[in-house]
Amino acid sequence: MSDVLILGIESSCDETAASIVRNGREVLSNVIASQADFHMQFGGVVPELASRMHIDAIYPTVQKALDDAGVELNDIDGIAVTYGPGLVGALLVGVNFAKALSHVSGKPLIPVHHLKGHIAANYICFPELEPPFLTLLVSGGNTMIVKVNDYCNMEIIGKTLDDAAGEAFDKIARVIGLGYPGGPKMDKAGQGGDVNAYKFSVPRTSDRFDFSFSGIKTNALNIINEAKMKGTEININDFTASYQAHIAKYLTDHVLLAVEETGIKKICLAGGVAANSFIRRKFDDIKDREGLTLYYPRLDLCTDNAVMIASCGYYEYINGVRAGLDLNARPSLRLE
Repeated sequence: MSDVLILGIESSCDETAASIVRNGREVLSNVIASQADFHMQFGGVVPELASRMHIDAIYPTVQKALDDAGVELNDIDGIAVTYGPGLVGALLVGVNFAKALSHVSGKPLIPVHHLKGHIAANYICFPELEPPFLTLLVSGGNTMIVKVNDYCNMEIIGKTLDDAAGEAFDKIARVIGLGYPGGPKMDKAGQGGDVNAYKFSVPRTSDRFDFSFSGIKTNALNIINEAKMKGTEININDFTASYQAHIAKYLTDHVLLAVEETGIKKICLAGGVAANSFIRRKFDDIKDREGLTLYYPRLDLCTDNAVMIASCGYYEYINGVRAGLDLNARPSLRLE
């Protein structure tokens, strides 16, 4: 089989990204126009402004990806684009641009699920990785354990019933004054802190594989408010370390339940929160004891990027997945 070049386009939130990937594993270019610094002044992403900035950035970003890879549009075998989930206005920019490219070039249009893309980031970092494996997918909007049966066949074993792990990090980071983006700032603030200084609740769910973070978040808020009422200071270093270590243990405990259920001991992390050092260290602590083989994507491939979309798009492409020019953005797209 000859080489397959896929152009990936990602615009689901506040990153305008494009990439060229060969055969799903080899990165020829990776271009990201980030809006993070701009949105920082608002304490979070402003959807309307994000959409406008995507419009300005999408053409030069895609053109640079082609230039950096040393290819032209005619050399591409398929155009993969994130069509959900995400911010509807942001998604529409990427989807419509990809449809226009497909129309003028005659190249196949490949719809990619954003969360499948995050899982595919591991294929770039680990050429030897093949399904089946389990993935702990943790981000600002999602927390779930996914059984990856094949490149395009996945099933959710457990999911959050309320907040996501990333939202639990971001909300508390704002409350204690760390600002936006909360996750990375909380990670930094907790380094060297006492992970046993503060205690948090362990949620109970009807399904033992499911997650719930609202109670943990409320517990943290109560600790903060109680300290304010008593006129005492929260030790930010110890508090953030304890909070993150607790969530990390909660996540790893659930993954171990999934390992026990499925017998699969090959584990991947995926999503923006997969960059969290407390979560990675917790998995490192248990891997030898539990006989796990772990895969962590590079930090730059944990956050939104088009490399993961192009990689996932390759496997969809060789499995015959195509979209017509009626493809639309699906902001609430579910992994099922």
